[in-house]
Amino acid sequence: MPANPRILIIRRRYLGDLVLLGSALRNLLLHWPGARITLLAEPGYAAIAALNPDIAEILTFPRRLAQWPRLLTVLRRARFTHVLDFDNTDKTAWLTRWTGAAVRATYDRETNPFRHRWIYTHSAAVTNACYTSQHITETYLALPAAIGVPIVTREVRLVPGAADLIFAEKITGGPRSAAPDRPRKVLIHPGSRSRFRLWPADRFAAVCDQLQDRLAVQVFVVAGPAESALVRDIRRHAQMHVVAIERRLSAGQFAALLMQFDLLLCHDSGPMHIAAALGVPVVALFGSQNTAIWRPLGDRHTVLQTPLPCTCLPDVPKPCVPSDSYRSYCVRKLSVDEVFTALSRQLVPQN
Repeated sequence: MPANPRILIIRRRYLGDLVLLGSALRNLLLHWPGARITLLAEPGYAAIAALNPDIAEILTFPRRLAQWPRLLTVLRRARFTHVLDFDNTDKTAWLTRWTGAAVRATYDRETNPFRHRWIYTHSAAVTNACYTSQHITETYLALPAAIGVPIVTREVRLVPGAADLIFAEKITGGPRSAAPDRPRKVLIHPGSRSRFRLWPADRFAAVCDQLQDRLAVQVFVVAGPAESALVRDIRRHAQMHVVAIERRLSAGQFAALLMQFDLLLCHDSGPMHIAAALGVPVVALFGSQNTAIWRPLGDRHTVLQTPLPCTCLPDVPKPCVPSDSYRSYCVRKLSVDEVFTALSRQLVPQN
């Protein structure tokens, strides 16, 4: 086995998944300090991976059929020694084989078909009981362990660039650590890729008011262009001023922005995992998602979730499917008081 392996990591998406893969990458480099790690991901998720200093190169899946020959040529010529396929779809299995790597690993999940078993030289067996009871990083770490890599850390690293940090400091006035006499700052990210998982805008607004009125906290709200209506709704319901950051941010700018705040309030989302990787404390609002798997990594965070299984609320749009975390409104059972209390405990030192 070469002392400086060339390793291809295949993980198509999503934001949080690509952030949390960092623990697996860190262990690979600790085991092989001279290794070169290449990531293959979908174009929309590659930018966040660029903040991980352990990734040397990022390749993206083609958007058009005419672009495939170039990717296939690059994969063949790279002479990868190892491929870790975290997806094991038909497409990723064939790409794994195409590389010609001597070591090819993927998962043997109890509840998922093991696609093209013959393609892989190693597999990580994952039972459903293990998958549903442990953090997703433990599942990710099973793959490097399957090829003999010792697991010595759970660290996840993201490092925004200097230009992005300067940009973020201009917007926010800089982190409180730079001027302890400044008011504490809370960032609210009210978005989610599932409309079912959204906590109502009027409750976010009520929390914004209480943070400012009772704790003298400066409140900022950030969201992507597709969530601008949600930001407007929060500002319309709020009685006190809320600073809205509505410009389009790069992944690096968003990560740098998070580092300016004492606390983030958000849903179970990609921004939650980015904040945790940066060491920013989080209060996370969960619906019926499995918190054991998807909670923010680390011990500085608070997860709020209604007791499950929950009973459907009478005033939610239909259909509501409590057993499907992408189609349930369980997060709406969390009250303003619950959320404000959790934020207060994070912001106010306890005796």
